[in-house]
Amino acid sequence: MIEITPGKVVQLTPRVRRLTAPNAGIMTGPGTNTYLLGSEQIAVVDPGPADPSHIDAILESCGDKLRWILVTHTHPDHSPAAAVLAKMTGAKVMGNALAFNDGFQDESFSADKSFSHNERFITDEFSIQALYTPGHVDNHLCFFIEEDGLLLTGDHIMQGSTVVIVPPHGDMKAYIESLTLLLDYPIAALGPAHGHIIEQPEQEINRLIKHRLSREEKVIAAMLNKQPQTLDELVHIVYREIDEKLYKLAKYSLLAHLLKLKKEQRACVESERWRLA
Repeated sequence: MIEITPGKVVQLTPRVRRLTAPNAGIMTGPGTNTYLLGSEQIAVVDPGPADPSHIDAILESCGDKLRWILVTHTHPDHSPAAAVLAKMTGAKVMGNALAFNDGFQDESFSADKSFSHNERFITDEFSIQALYTPGHVDNHLCFFIEEDGLLLTGDHIMQGSTVVIVPPHGDMKAYIESLTLLLDYPIAALGPAHGHIIEQPEQEINRLIKHRLSREEKVIAAMLNKQPQTLDELVHIVYREIDEKLYKLAKYSLLAHLLKLKKEQRACVESERWRLA
């Protein structure tokens, strides 16, 4: 497996290249992957943060052929470069906005076009099917490059890690349903926004579903025969295997699990204390 190097363009298929932003970290892994589609008229998927060096690398890779900027979702490591690139090149920005900002979104994002589920965007060099995959965040899209069978997953699926689900825009029930939805498509490989290409998509999707449901069982077990508990109390039980430094992040996904159980009338909350229904 070739090491991911920020700023280095990697040819993945005859029509798809990958360029990784220099924003490695605990939430981004080796950095945010920007995908470049086509050669004569280029589409950029997830342009990444508004980092000058990354924007320069995108422009150098595209020349004067950048026509479209597609965004899987509006988290600040994925979409801020869209506004900058659009202003510099005149490229059309395409993606779905949110009705309100929960404090975790890119405030600069504005789309010329939004997508409905299964809508196709077709050029002379490639065709993309937009799949609406809420869960990680409510406006999340995956982009299926039909000629290659390659699904660009944004943060719906990450290589080597699981995504954090942050309510209110993050929804665990929707996330698991969106994962299940992908099993209906002829996907040959997954192109995540963080990490390497995943060559066994069905196996990985099923692994993620199993992992989330297994974590849900831990949430339920933590509430069996117990007095109502707060998030702080539950996180120490449900995520006992992880470093306590990560509990702040884990509480977001824990809350998403609890809200899923509440929607299903399997849990309830009173005065910020949770119990089984």
